[in-house]
Amino acid sequence: MTLDDLKTGQRGKVLRLNAHGPFKKRLLEMGFITGAEVEVIKYAPLKDPVEYLVKGYHVSLRHEEAEQIEVTPLS
Repeated sequence: MTLDDLKTGQRGKVLRLNAHGPFKKRLLEMGFITGAEVEVIKYAPLKDPVEYLVKGYHVSLRHEEAEQIEVTPLS
């Protein structure tokens, strides 16, 4: 399951990043590290980008970016 599969209000734990190069470094700097909890806050009016809460920060990612983050859903 990827971060893009989660719906508004759902939470997940980061398992792995499938990104490479500078984009992977950027994700890590934003807090998307293995084991980090991520919550979907809201979708933009046209459904892209999506606002996430990770490590106390609000981060917006496009769908193609969120698809590169593998998560496991939390209940």
